[in-house]
Amino acid sequence: MQNKNTSILIIYTGGTIGMKQNPETGALSPFNFDQIEQEVPELRKFGFDLNTFSFDPPIDSSDITPDFWVNLVKLIDENYSKYDGFVILHGTDTMSFTASALSFMLEGLDKPVVLTGSQLPIGMLRTDGKENLISAVEIAAAQQNGQPMVPEVTIFFENRLYRGNRTTKHNAEHFNAFRSDNYPFLAEAGISIKYNFPFIHYFTGKQELRVHTNLDSSIGVIKLFPGINPQIVKSTVNTPGTKAIILETFGSGNSLSKQWFLDIISDAVKNNIVILNVTQCKAGSVNMDKYENGLKLKNIGVVSGYDITFEAAIAKLMFLMGKGFYGEILAKELTKSISGEITLH
Repeated sequence: MQNKNTSILIIYTGGTIGMKQNPETGALSPFNFDQIEQEVPELRKFGFDLNTFSFDPPIDSSDITPDFWVNLVKLIDENYSKYDGFVILHGTDTMSFTASALSFMLEGLDKPVVLTGSQLPIGMLRTDGKENLISAVEIAAAQQNGQPMVPEVTIFFENRLYRGNRTTKHNAEHFNAFRSDNYPFLAEAGISIKYNFPFIHYFTGKQELRVHTNLDSSIGVIKLFPGINPQIVKSTVNTPGTKAIILETFGSGNSLSKQWFLDIISDAVKNNIVILNVTQCKAGSVNMDKYENGLKLKNIGVVSGYDITFEAAIAKLMFLMGKGFYGEILAKELTKSISGEITLH
């Protein structure tokens, strides 16, 4: 499913996968990623062109910012015509945020962009990094009838390929660190890689890549919990410059029904702050028509996030506000699926 003319760019941003352990001190430090084929000689067996680019210095994924995403999509844009696919090596902690952001920022993408990483450094004996990298490269290079098998932003981790904006990191210790509870995996690696074609997004007709580099992070987050007090909610709503708030609710989109809470949220909506309802549950969807407490939110203008992940909600808001959408227009755009990030009922 690959040909010898295939060309893949491996982009190392940072993270555990690019570390080696000093045999004397035991300390981890980044190795020269230009020498990746020395660390993973199996890559030579592909027989096609593999090139690398490393961010210098490497970035701890906890330090990822929207500016980093802008630099990353610009790098992809600059190299888009030269390569058939891209593999991005990234720290696991914010990988789902980056994958979600790229899925919106790379409009018209018709080539694979596969993010991967590891829980153990590639230089350690039991590393999961080698298998993740090898499989990610194979998927990025996979073609059928001259067309890429998975022309979207994805995450490959521990034998499974997921749509990037559907993932969340759910385990800090196990090799199967990511899950996609509301959308099926796109491929599974065993003896061979089996693709779940009905769930992969394919464009019809010719697409032109359009890169979006304006992001607006004027977002607040309110995570509900039993006993939350008015001061906590007010402080978020009244933070200067806030244009949107993610309201992390219970179950299918329910909140407390106390009048003080509903009044604060209602006033925020009246002041042109968009409130996006995202469930705290990892699986399932917001349905504000299901229970009275959810219906109260709907009636005061809270927007349903459907089954969006928290990571994708952050990225989607930044993207849409970066396009200049605020207030009622932003609320309307949030209810649309832009890059397969939500399931519309």
